[in-house]
Amino acid sequence: MNEIQDQIKEQQRVQQEFLKIESQVKHYLTKEAIMRYGTLKTAHPETAVKAIVGIMQAIQNGQITEKITDQDLKEFLMQIQDKKTFNIKR
Repeated sequence: MNEIQDQIKEQQRVQQEFLKIESQVKHYLTKEAIMRYGTLKTAHPETAVKAIVGIMQAIQNGQITEKITDQDLKEFLMQIQDKKTFNIKR
C-alpha cells in the first residue's frame, strides 16, 4: 500500500511540475496559439506534452525570445509529429 501512495505522490509531483512549465510557456504564446494548444491538449495529450517540453527547451536555450504565433505553433507541431507514410502498390 505504501508503494502505491509513493507512486501517487510522484505522479502528483510530475503533474505539478508540468503545470508550472505549461504556465511559463503560455506567456510566450499569442491568444490564438493558446487556443490551438488547448484544442491539441484535448485531442492529443501526448503531442501537447511534447510541444510544451520542446518549446520550454527552446526558451531556455534562447531560441525563442518573442511571442509564438498560431502559425509558428502549427509549424512546430508539424515538425514534432511522427508522420508515418504508407506506400500501397498494386
